[in-house]
Amino acid sequence: MAQTITVTGMSCGGCESTVETALEELDGVTAVSADNESDSVTVEGEADMDSIIASIEDAGYESVV
Repeated sequence: MAQTITVTGMSCGGCESTVETALEELDGVTAVSADNESDSVTVEGEADMDSIIASIEDAGYESVV
């Protein structure tokens, strides 16, 4: 199941990489794709939304569901 979340604060490829790496470490995540131009990240897998949001915020960004 893919979930797309709005993430604010990403401004470059490094930001995308930081968010992707943080989310890839979650149990149940099978794929992640962040895009700073659209302020979004798509997460595939079975991770719960609370864990996804916490990982994004721990990486230093804000999420809007």
